[in-house]
Amino acid sequence: MFDQAMARIAGRFRRVEPRATARAFVLGLLSGVERKNCWQLAEQAGHDRPGAMQRLLRSARWDADEVRDEIRSYVLKHLAGDGVLIVDETGFLKKGERSAGVQRQYTGTAGARI
Repeated sequence: MFDQAMARIAGRFRRVEPRATARAFVLGLLSGVERKNCWQLAEQAGHDRPGAMQRLLRSARWDADEVRDEIRSYVLKHLAGDGVLIVDETGFLKKGERSAGVQRQYTGTAGARI
């Protein structure tokens, strides 16, 4: 099923390199890697450095809206009539006091502001 979804968006990337990086990026996001930043996703993909992942997000030519719409269409087709998909990005508890994005926040996992 993953390969079918990736095949649907492959044409949205003009070059083979960002297409392959996008595949590795999504596989990393779906993996059990605890922290999902470019370094960890690159390591998950077997890369020594995060450059390819960062280039994909920063400067590769692709239309994020078109990719989103294509994936949405694919998901709706496979969920059928009664399916529900809930994405809760508040579930990751931040650690530390000086890390980027660490501040009082609501988290679905903790069910409160922490």
